[in-house]
Amino acid sequence: MPRLTEQEQQEIIRFLEADKPLPEKYRFLLFEDKREVELVWNGKTNEVCNIVLPFQTIENVDEPRIENNQQLDLFDTRGRQRKGWTNKLIWGDNKLILSSLKNGPLRDEIEKQGGLKLIYIDPPFDVGADFSMDIEIGGETLTKNPNILEEIAYRDTWGKGQDSFIAMIYERLILMRDLLAKDGSIYVHCDWRVNSHIRLVLDEVFSGFSNSEIIWICGLMGAGKVFPKAHENIYLYRKDKSIFNLQGRLGLSTRITKALQKDEEGWYYERGQESSGGSNWLKTYICDDATLTKEQAINFANEKRPQPVWDVWIGKKKLAKEFNDYPVGTYAYTSKEKVGYPTQKPEALLERIIKTSSNEDDLVADFFCGSGTTAAVAEKLGRKWIVTDLGKFAIHTTRKRMIGVQRQRKADGKDYRAFEILNLGKYERQHYVGINPNLREVEQQKQLEEKENAFMELILRAYSAEKAEGFASFQGRKAGRLIAIGPVNLPVTRLFIEEIILECRKNHITRVDVLGFEFEMGLFPNLLEEAKNKGIDLAPKYIPAEVFDKRAVEQEQVVFHDVAFIEVKPHVTAKDKDKPATVAVKLTDFSVFYSQDSISHAEQTLKNKGSKIVVEEGKVIKVSKDADGIVTKDVLTKEWTDWIDYWSVDFDFESKREIIRVQNPDTEEWEEQWSGDYIFENEWQSFRTKKDRSLELTSIAHECEPGSRKIAVKVVDIFGNDTMTIVEVTV
Repeated sequence: MPRLTEQEQQEIIRFLEADKPLPEKYRFLLFEDKREVELVWNGKTNEVCNIVLPFQTIENVDEPRIENNQQLDLFDTRGRQRKGWTNKLIWGDNKLILSSLKNGPLRDEIEKQGGLKLIYIDPPFDVGADFSMDIEIGGETLTKNPNILEEIAYRDTWGKGQDSFIAMIYERLILMRDLLAKDGSIYVHCDWRVNSHIRLVLDEVFSGFSNSEIIWICGLMGAGKVFPKAHENIYLYRKDKSIFNLQGRLGLSTRITKALQKDEEGWYYERGQESSGGSNWLKTYICDDATLTKEQAINFANEKRPQPVWDVWIGKKKLAKEFNDYPVGTYAYTSKEKVGYPTQKPEALLERIIKTSSNEDDLVADFFCGSGTTAAVAEKLGRKWIVTDLGKFAIHTTRKRMIGVQRQRKADGKDYRAFEILNLGKYERQHYVGINPNLREVEQQKQLEEKENAFMELILRAYSAEKAEGFASFQGRKAGRLIAIGPVNLPVTRLFIEEIILECRKNHITRVDVLGFEFEMGLFPNLLEEAKNKGIDLAPKYIPAEVFDKRAVEQEQVVFHDVAFIEVKPHVTAKDKDKPATVAVKLTDFSVFYSQDSISHAEQTLKNKGSKIVVEEGKVIKVSKDADGIVTKDVLTKEWTDWIDYWSVDFDFESKREIIRVQNPDTEEWEEQWSGDYIFENEWQSFRTKKDRSLELTSIAHECEPGSRKIAVKVVDIFGNDTMTIVEVTV
């Protein structure tokens, strides 16, 4: 410690005796070796999440789609039969996901692939961002509000101030840095709102990395009293020995070139040309004018040769040509790419990033994946991928997009990989209520029991219900209905419901709400009909994740949705001499009970000549008010099929057990065990796209071996929520 003057020593003593903080100057006088640039914000801490939760496999997509009369090619090594890494689409809080990837058993799988070579993230950086989604229905556009969890995680975090945003991204960037391979790179996308803060955070977290700033000319994004916004920033941090495949643009030259080739987009190039700097180019682009003859292209090449791309990347093709570069796309992306996600980035932008900082078969990641552009481009370029998002709608959008990529690659005779949809599921819920998954099973159970009362009180408070005493199955009551709450770490089972029915009959109870995070598949609607026949009105409702946010509960923003119902009809054909046995599935009904806003509120707030679309009791309704103030209501969901965005079939459910890896607290070794659940094998699917709004309601006739089997059908509604049912058939 440096020598202090007597006056300085006395001043420090006075501050300490008065229990007041020391003036800022003493931070540097007392710790002279810390005289350096330092980023400080309210609540800064060096503590980083180290929770390890097992990943729960929800779905596996091995084949794009089995078609009628399609013969399986035993020598086709793509998709299901391609060995090795399975790509991963993960739903959940990326802090817990990153911590579990870094410290859990999946880390070994990542390292076996050579490590994580590239991370690209585009975190929501707009303080006033609107995370709603537009959904087309009945010729109108319904604005789907974000769920409370998304609002709290994104918009409310920004709304608390930039220090909360920095704290959020700081911890996640540390986890990402620790996941990167030794030759890895990270690209962080942002704009003027937070770029100065992000740059300082990156400098601190990635100290020792070389860095670059890329300006993406993304097109005019609005005008105002100041200069119109036309660009965003992308920061690149990488180790000196990281992968860096320098991309090329066009430049002046007098060198005569040889024969040219033309790529899929009409760009002429030669292979293996050596630039004046001595770097070998994989492809040297010459001209993007596909109308030129070979002779004209060679004449053009006599005047131009490639140069390294600048750190200014131009989106529009016409402007890029003026700078002898090829375009990387703008926010006005082509209709071919557009999937209806507001923050979607052009594929050409990600293509340049992925080509620059990874090689074929490398593993890349995006922990704010949004519409799934990183995964789509990585798949097309032969990279492996991990992408995650907190939003269920983002996960569903990415699933549809990746199935579309698979289908196209299969049609083109190109390779594609299987991907699986994961989350932290019930294990994440254990974390929320404080259950340590690394304890012994007996200790976990004891801790779960200790937390149970607090958990029940939390759910009842969120449901605006009061506590009920003297029952075995019921914990609360509300508006004349008793309330049964399912376990925090397990689905509501048939046995659980049957115990409720027994107690209802014993005590002459006729109205019950059953609240659960998950319900055993195939539980409804048969069990509800059974309860109804015994005079019991049983209403199952989903407990949303928002119950774990104190603010959402206090503001009474938590909505418990009724369980959706699926009805299907299997069609079985018997095996004969010439034809194998088959089973097809017809989707016959789907019911939802959502509400978003209300008709009465719309009537009160609408101005004359205005209209608003609301969701009330499972119907999408357009409420309009004419010039005289007369209100009309038009139901847009005229058919039950209007609620369906996607559905898929597993023709042999329970054929693949879900195996998780948990750490033995005694040996600290990772051990495999069956979770008790099965993985949904996505073998056939039909879904709506921006271009094609049609939906098939009958699956293909799938060849089956004789015997009994369970068929699982999954439906995803227009809000991105999925429901599954199981039917048993005998072939």
